[in-house]
Amino acid sequence: MVPPDDFNPPIGAAEQIAPGLRRIVAPNPSPMTYRGTNTYLLGTTEIAVIDPGPSDQTHLAAILAAVTPAQKITHILVSHTHLDHSPLAAPLSAATGAPVLAFGTATAGRSAIMRDLVRQGLTSGGEGIDTGFVPHITLADGERLRSADWTLEVLHTPGHLGNHICLAWEDACFTADHVMGWASSLVSPPDGDLTDFMAACRRLQARRWGVFYPGHGAPIDSPHTRLDWLIAHRLKRESAILETLSKGPGTAADLTSCIYLDIPKGLLPAATRNVLAHLIDLHGKSMVQTTAGIEIDAVFGLREHC
Repeated sequence: MVPPDDFNPPIGAAEQIAPGLRRIVAPNPSPMTYRGTNTYLLGTTEIAVIDPGPSDQTHLAAILAAVTPAQKITHILVSHTHLDHSPLAAPLSAATGAPVLAFGTATAGRSAIMRDLVRQGLTSGGEGIDTGFVPHITLADGERLRSADWTLEVLHTPGHLGNHICLAWEDACFTADHVMGWASSLVSPPDGDLTDFMAACRRLQARRWGVFYPGHGAPIDSPHTRLDWLIAHRLKRESAILETLSKGPGTAADLTSCIYLDIPKGLLPAATRNVLAHLIDLHGKSMVQTTAGIEIDAVFGLREHC
């Protein structure tokens, strides 16, 4: 999906994007983060900072400068522990005294199959993990957080990362990296699990939403249309993988070179991890098989080819 050219907010400025909600974009643009990480400030007196962002002193100063004398940061909420979302939580907590809340450490919520693959030697790839992250308060799926200004419901949405959460705010949802408007989410085993990702998409699809506030890019004003696209996109990718495997077995890299024909070379490793995520999902559904264990260089084939 081509990113919309009209999303180009001022970096480091606290912009009001809805009543009681401001957004500050961190100065970390990249092919994986688009314009930068969206840090949200929710509330008018008691402020929840959602996804403080990367380790960057300029961004820390921007967050602190956005808080008026009549306001206080009371919650620091981390959607997941990728390096563009969580590292600033600890310095922000030290500066404000507010606790850090998240689903858990870097490996929390990891699926059983991914834990097994880690034991077999599959290593992380793709986006960097904040391995030292430890929240002050561990959140549970379905938990509600309240202040004088807002109420948030925690939705555990693993897939992009095992500890990923979305936060429901009335008919709005802070979807972090699970649903974005500018690109599909990266699912990179063993940190990400496509089976979990698709289940979480369908969980979100079952509720009524007015708007999504993603971790990168502009607000999504048609949440269900976007979810429909995201699910269809993954199913289309699955079909392309199965079609390619019908011509013979191959590694995730082999399949990526056949399927991803129009992306920059620098994104091919991430694309290969996405393909591996699909292959693991298909393996779990007994649609593909390997002659050895699942790993980044494993040769996969349809069951009749193995």
